[in-house]
Amino acid sequence: MRILLIAIGTRGDVQPFVVIGARLKAAGHEVHIAAARGFSAMIAESGLTHHPLPLDFQDLLQEPEMKSALTSLSGKIKAYRWAGDIMNGQLTAMWQCGLDVAPDLILYHFKGAMAPYLGRHLGIPAWPVMLQPGFTATRYYPQFLVASRSLGGIGNLLSHKMIGALMGGGTKLMIKRWIKKTGTEIGSYLNVQAGYAPNGPALRLHAYSPHITPLAPDMPETERQVGYAFLEPDDFTPPSALQSFLSEGAKPIYVGFGSMPGINHQRLNHALLGALERTGLRAVIATGWGGFSDLSPGPNIHVLDSVPHTWLFPRVAAVVHHGGSGTTHEGLRWGRPSVICPLFADQPFFGRRVADLGVGPPPIPQKRLTADKLASALELALSEKIVANARTIGNAMKGEDGAGEIVKLIAKFDASQNQSSSQSRME
Repeated sequence: MRILLIAIGTRGDVQPFVVIGARLKAAGHEVHIAAARGFSAMIAESGLTHHPLPLDFQDLLQEPEMKSALTSLSGKIKAYRWAGDIMNGQLTAMWQCGLDVAPDLILYHFKGAMAPYLGRHLGIPAWPVMLQPGFTATRYYPQFLVASRSLGGIGNLLSHKMIGALMGGGTKLMIKRWIKKTGTEIGSYLNVQAGYAPNGPALRLHAYSPHITPLAPDMPETERQVGYAFLEPDDFTPPSALQSFLSEGAKPIYVGFGSMPGINHQRLNHALLGALERTGLRAVIATGWGGFSDLSPGPNIHVLDSVPHTWLFPRVAAVVHHGGSGTTHEGLRWGRPSVICPLFADQPFFGRRVADLGVGPPPIPQKRLTADKLASALELALSEKIVANARTIGNAMKGEDGAGEIVKLIAKFDASQNQSSSQSRME
């Protein structure tokens, strides 16, 4: 089959699609992926055909409008208006990519709003791939943009309905503006979160771990939880300075806030350095795309830009991070306690799940982070009980293979398509 993946977002959004694409290619499929320019190297290493979208998310996250959107409602409104032209370019590129590739199947991140319209236009399925819970209404947990704790059955269900309506309305307006600007006719409006299938409802793939959040029992059969698509460890050779730091003392903790720029660099720096001084812990600190600035290495601190989590996490004692889906899954995969300092979106939800599972302390929002709070959280994270719980969930997640499960589902779909074609020819 010819398969198009549409992966929109930061590394945590794109990497699982690259993993899925590589496994599909290994299974004999022709795989194309539409993703931002900044991921060209990662995609090329996986041997996939990259169709670059006209946006670099690393640059985007450094724009004042985007930083303002992370901290205030007025900032979000201004950013939405400012991002109009950007989104028009994205939609045009997605549409053209779909026409050029002419795939048999589309798998897409929910931000890939053009996917179901392409599916309908081409007469093929477009299946959404969810990397976090929250895009199917359920009574069992709230929509993560509303709350991280349960609101009760009715409250949880209403939270999903409300956010679904808001997201659907916003996406419809975005599509409407694009149609007006480009003059392209793509038919009536579709529910982007629902996906598209020529006959009946589309499959919706939940690519997050059932050991962290199992699929809610009140969801329909078209919702399939496949598990997280983990990147396999490679033959990474660490810099000699990092290797020396790791070998010169007790296991350090890892600290990194991924692709999200922090609210306040000074707060993060002060809290981290103060917590390390209070606890006497060693730390490997990844500056990433944002979060820390002007940190100097020292006897107990090693500072670097980035390092593969698959290589480093087995070598650390605990993981301090923002609570994105990718880092949360990767830390727990290796049986490491997590200290989550969330900023927004799904991060508070994953922070609460980590605490509820007993594999980390309660989350500390970044805007409330202090040296004392972080020190206390680290001491709790490294307690005997939490370390044991994290090891248990890590052992349970070792056999998880979200990409492999997706390959199996597509093989069944492909076989059913071939069977239908054979029956049609016989008739």
